[in-house]
Amino acid sequence: MALTYLHTMVRVKDLDASRAFYELLGLTEIRRHDSEGGRFSLIFMAAPGQEDTPIELTYNWDGDDGLPSDGRHFGHLAYRVDDIYALCQKLMDSGVVINRPPRDGHMAFVRSPDNISIELLQAGESKPPAEPWASMPNTGHW
Repeated sequence: MALTYLHTMVRVKDLDASRAFYELLGLTEIRRHDSEGGRFSLIFMAAPGQEDTPIELTYNWDGDDGLPSDGRHFGHLAYRVDDIYALCQKLMDSGVVINRPPRDGHMAFVRSPDNISIELLQAGESKPPAEPWASMPNTGHW
């Protein structure tokens, strides 16, 4: 099964200050997603020529009381996978808890033995919803 590194996500308390800091390092904004419904912004920044390995700055519009504690800043590692259902089944068969099952055929979350959150994203189009994933509840947090 092919695995492609996508990005690392960090939560930010002050979006303007954080963007300015990463710009000082030489990163530029390469894409942005603002979610009115979710009340958050995702800002992807990368060094020139390294747009395929960005950092994702996640900013919650209503604040985040957990910041600036060190434990809340780091969000997750993200990987694109060829077959999200097959990989989740392999992980589950090996005793890994699927914290956020791929109910939508697109996204799942698991945790490493060191409690690092790992996002798995289906390459290309989402797979059609399928059992046991479609009705599987979340377990813990991611």
